[in-house]
Amino acid sequence: MAAAFSKDDFRRIWLSLAAALVMAAIGAAAVFAALQLLQVETKSKAAAQAKRMESQRRLAQARDEEQEIKKKIVSYNALAGRGILGEEHRLDWVEQIRAIKNERKLFDIQYEFAPQKPVDAALLPGAGGNYEFLTSTMQLRMKLLHEEDLLNFLADLRGTAQAYIRARSCDVARLPKQSGEIGALPPQLDADCSIDWITIRERKNA
Repeated sequence: MAAAFSKDDFRRIWLSLAAALVMAAIGAAAVFAALQLLQVETKSKAAAQAKRMESQRRLAQARDEEQEIKKKIVSYNALAGRGILGEEHRLDWVEQIRAIKNERKLFDIQYEFAPQKPVDAALLPGAGGNYEFLTSTMQLRMKLLHEEDLLNFLADLRGTAQAYIRARSCDVARLPKQSGEIGALPPQLDADCSIDWITIRERKNA
């Protein structure tokens, strides 16, 4: 004979079922909260990593810019130290030519400077910004014992001149034979050169 359930039995079963449902709901909520927390942590880690990578990129960029600035300062100081930056110094150029002639014991040197003008744009494409490149072209005539006299003269100019020296052209011709003093060798060659003395000046409207 089947047992009969009283109202108290149904109440106990209902309470047990309700408690089980509540526990299940609490467990589901806990799992959902854990998943949400995991997603938040994952997003936070990704954001932190992205922020860290961005900071590292900016730091590397700042270091590169610092190195570039240092290089420019070194180049600027080197140019300024040689007198290439600023106004040209023709009186110093004349003195340098005289000193080289005397030290090298060269023959006659004649020269003439043309008025200063901007450097040909074809020579320095893209040059500009806050600085302008100027040149004074010197027409040079030299009497030479041999070609090394000319090469040494140009090398000394490049090493001491307060300008960037650019030889545009040089024509060397042999001189007619001539009698010189006993024990002295007369010049053998005649050099005709066109030489640019280039300086860099800050633009006045910069």
